[in-house]
Amino acid sequence: MVVVYPGAQTLDVSGPLEVFDTVNRLLSDPQDTYRLQCVSPEAPLVATSAGLVVQAEPLEAGEGAIDTLLVPGGPGLKEALANPSLVAWIRRAAARSRRVASVCGGAFLLAEAGLLDGRRATTHWAVWEQMARRYPEVTVDPEPIFVWDGPYVTSAGVSTGIDMALALVESDHGAAYATEVAKFLVLYLKRPGGQTQFSMVLDAQLTDQEPIRAVQDWVQENLHRALPVPELACRARMSPRHFARVFRRAVGMTPGQYVRRMRIARARQLLEATDLSVGQIASRCGFTATETFLRAFGALVGLTPAQYRQHFQLHAPSGLLVEPAWAERRSA
Repeated sequence: MVVVYPGAQTLDVSGPLEVFDTVNRLLSDPQDTYRLQCVSPEAPLVATSAGLVVQAEPLEAGEGAIDTLLVPGGPGLKEALANPSLVAWIRRAAARSRRVASVCGGAFLLAEAGLLDGRRATTHWAVWEQMARRYPEVTVDPEPIFVWDGPYVTSAGVSTGIDMALALVESDHGAAYATEVAKFLVLYLKRPGGQTQFSMVLDAQLTDQEPIRAVQDWVQENLHRALPVPELACRARMSPRHFARVFRRAVGMTPGQYVRRMRIARARQLLEATDLSVGQIASRCGFTATETFLRAFGALVGLTPAQYRQHFQLHAPSGLLVEPAWAERRSA
């Protein structure tokens, strides 16, 4: 069952539905098929973000046991969050659902309903900090493309709803069947949830606190160098211990973790935009040994540099995502 509201992201709704509909067309036993249903407070016709009109039933039609409750994100999320009856309905519906899933900013609605308190969740990389501030009881992880915590599954931005839906199919019917569905949908890669969001996650981790921001800017310009903490602390005119404490408070990670992630982010850019060898990229990003670079890249990205280049080098560059208005902090 998909909850649709005006301005919901079109692919957040249609992507998972196409996965489940493909299962229904491929399954030989009709008893194993999914019954697809869209419900909305604005039934019967609801316009999504791209203007696609979805035919939905009233929320009251969603009474009774639910197998999978799915909540999308989208530009209309601000108004959805301000609708207490919708949030209350999601809370009640979750209590009678076997599992509850969200795509992108849909995690905000789950958190608004109190469903993610004490749990780990993810959302789009551009708004994870806003979600973490707005819902401090939720552990927001900005990197995985989806996170499964108990009966709750939250996915990152837009297309990752398809990856999440495939994971749900795998849970229901097995890995081989999920792979067949992915092949039928001509997906070149069935991505595991632990794979990182392929975007500049670290853009959201730039602080406006001086002198830490000045150190961050300097790091970006000097990734080819060794960047020990004492040198960074010196640039901030702090003792190493005090600098490490202030940096972690401002950025949310240690200086060493930040430098390593910035090195990998730069490596991704070079893999996408150049034909430099892996060894050359490792050197330009400050790794003293190619083997160290390979281990660090695989641990953070989930692919080898060669695999990453194969999948992403020919992609057209994407523009920056403007921070959605609905990500503002919840009022006390």
